Amino acid sequence: MKTDVQIAQEGKMLPIVEVAEKIGLEENDLELYGKYKAKVSLDVLEKLKDKPDGKLILVTAINPTPAGEGKTTVNIGLSMGLNKIGKTAISALREPSLGPCFGVKGGAAGGGYAQVLPMEDINLHFTGDLHAITAAHNLLSALIDNHIHQGNQLQIDSRRITWKRVLDMNDRALRNIVVGLGGKPNGMPREDGFDITVASEIMAILCLADDLIDLKERIGNIVIGYNFSGEAVHAKDLDAEGALALLLKDAIKPNLVQTLENTPAFIHGGPFANIAHGCNSVLATKMALKLADYTVTEAGFGADLGAEKFFDIKCRMAGLKPDAAVIVATVRALKHHGGVLKQDLNTENLEALEKGFANLEKHIENVRKYNVPVVVAINEFPTDTEKEVELVFNKCKEIGVEVVQTQVWAKGGLGGEELAKKVVEVIENEPSDFKVLYDENDSIKDKITKIAREVYGAKDVDFTQKCMKDIKQIEALGLDKMPICMAKTQYSLSDDPKLLGRPEGFTIEVRQIKISAGARFLVALTGEIMTMPGLPKVPAANRMDILEDGEIIGLF
Repeated sequence: MKTDVQIAQEGKMLPIVEVAEKIGLEENDLELYGKYKAKVSLDVLEKLKDKPDGKLILVTAINPTPAGEGKTTVNIGLSMGLNKIGKTAISALREPSLGPCFGVKGGAAGGGYAQVLPMEDINLHFTGDLHAITAAHNLLSALIDNHIHQGNQLQIDSRRITWKRVLDMNDRALRNIVVGLGGKPNGMPREDGFDITVASEIMAILCLADDLIDLKERIGNIVIGYNFSGEAVHAKDLDAEGALALLLKDAIKPNLVQTLENTPAFIHGGPFANIAHGCNSVLATKMALKLADYTVTEAGFGADLGAEKFFDIKCRMAGLKPDAAVIVATVRALKHHGGVLKQDLNTENLEALEKGFANLEKHIENVRKYNVPVVVAINEFPTDTEKEVELVFNKCKEIGVEVVQTQVWAKGGLGGEELAKKVVEVIENEPSDFKVLYDENDSIKDKITKIAREVYGAKDVDFTQKCMKDIKQIEALGLDKMPICMAKTQYSLSDDPKLLGRPEGFTIEVRQIKISAGARFLVALTGEIMTMPGLPKVPAANRMDILEDGEIIGLF
């Protein structure tokens, strides 16, 4: 059986100029990054402003498991399937991070015969967007420490600086550090630390900004810490927003690539879904909506994290109205949620499958809360038995949800045709009446409690003493009337990764609220969420290599 890398390397790419022509883009609209990658000018949005938007489809999933669900694979396969049935479709995805790529998760360009190309470039440095975000973020860090060293006119309290440094790599040793050692010439010693780049507020800002001016304004509003009087200090107080925006002048432009079947794909921005809002850029999504009949986008991890934030943060801020949602599940993953160990997932187990179905059912209920029609996509694995698939279909029919088995990993667009037809049918027959879950003007506690109870199924929410102190300060600053971005484990509906399936009667503990004034949301941290991941005992990096002839192996 061929690996994902082998399949990708055998793919026949078209010059990106030809791919762009399929959706009405001219060469003058592109900034080429070699033969097969390009950035698209933001002037395209102005040029197409009077053109009606196409339909917006969100691809989300159940809570992820070690068995793998293939959400990105289904996203790509659906876009190719839509093109197979005569529709114009664009896939809009997030950019992979180097950290997970070399850690546990591996790459994020799809799999099998539903991939985006050039896969190796996309998973590595791509067009340099994440490096630009890293540079902009760390320039602000340097300006903060330099300001303190040069006299500290703003009276910044070095004990209350909330702006860490970032790196696009999993490196646990950098979570907590001390800077400024080595004497007076090297600055003021203070505690600091690193987050991963995709957790940077600048990443979130880039993905939510409407244009370069909005980007600059949002950067200026970043809260970097507090002065000795307890007042918030912003990036604009350091005159930082201009230089940071300058570093991001190219990164803000969406990246255009293609699938294995030469379907256009925008891959732009990549905020972590369990730390940030987990969606590709607003600009790429809006551009795709102007250029195609159907835009197939995704949100990270399960619907409890990705879909909730897509609806309550991205759609709310950008004025987007999704027309349908596809929830990806696998028989194997549902059995895992039913208590089956990974090594036993290939064995038929109808009892565990029925028990694990409760996880999928909860995600279906959650999406329906937003008045968006749902289609369940069962991503086929060779080990699925006829009885298992029949059980899932019957359970879906019992709760009145459309369900399709999809074979995009093995057959590409051909394997996505049935799903494409079903999604089009649902969009045409069940008009979306999208609404958000909560009013952003509600209190912080009420917003968090509503998400925890209605989306996660929690019985209650425990706000720690530290969290209550954070809320009081945020309210005093007048920054409490913003959406909530929950930072939670992806593996469970609860904040405990070990509680699989559909847990009930649990309490969510919120230990801290962080201000992302530039992104215009508040981050509520639950459980043991790490903003700088670590590498596993055997990182994916150990299996990667480049051979003498340039062939890349081990990247997936």
